[in-house]
Amino acid sequence: MKAVILAGGLGERLRPFTQAIPKALLPIGEQPLLEIQISNLARHGFDEIFIATNYKSQYIENFIGDGSRLGVRISYSREEKRLGTCGPLSLLRGELDEPFVVMNGDILTAIDFERFAAYAREQGADFCVATKNIGTPFNFGSVETDGNRIVRIEEKPEFLIEILAGIYWATPKLLALVPDDTYYGMDQLIHRMLDEGKTITRYLMQEYWLDIGRLEDFSEAEEAYHDHFGGERD
Repeated sequence: MKAVILAGGLGERLRPFTQAIPKALLPIGEQPLLEIQISNLARHGFDEIFIATNYKSQYIENFIGDGSRLGVRISYSREEKRLGTCGPLSLLRGELDEPFVVMNGDILTAIDFERFAAYAREQGADFCVATKNIGTPFNFGSVETDGNRIVRIEEKPEFLIEILAGIYWATPKLLALVPDDTYYGMDQLIHRMLDEGKTITRYLMQEYWLDIGRLEDFSEAEEAYHDHFGGERD
């Protein structure tokens, strides 16, 4: 099975760390984030992985290599200019000749990719989007009333919001919707598909998920590494 990891981001919110190394190689526990992603894909049967790079491409290629030490085949698609979260797929039209998974390179997740792919195939859609329920704190007490009487209060409740998890499953047919040599985001693709009445299937994942976009996310990522990825605690 084939997968694409989008690892071309600048990581501006993670500076000064990303001034020295690309975001995808930032260490989480005992491994760089990109290596954790590759290992999880390999564990679930994905043996051919394409890494889309732009910022500090050579660092990534030199460190990860051809994938043999991780039990997969790795190829690189180097963007001459930034192409967003969907545009890089246009450079891989000739390689993505079967259904594939594509994911953002700044996600730490324990998702079962094999189960995700199987679900997408069962749904029969050309595009399946992984989503995740995220708790968002509300800074005020919630009041429930019956007429003028207060019958219940909840101090600073947490709201669940279903978000895009940055993990997608697609068939090669979808590539026809991606413009060439153009900065194009997954959000633009989704809007276009909805406008054209195309079906998009959603997979609500239950496994651990974290977007590592800010410096403060690293302490949580470190804990997650030990809890979900077999790392030893000091």
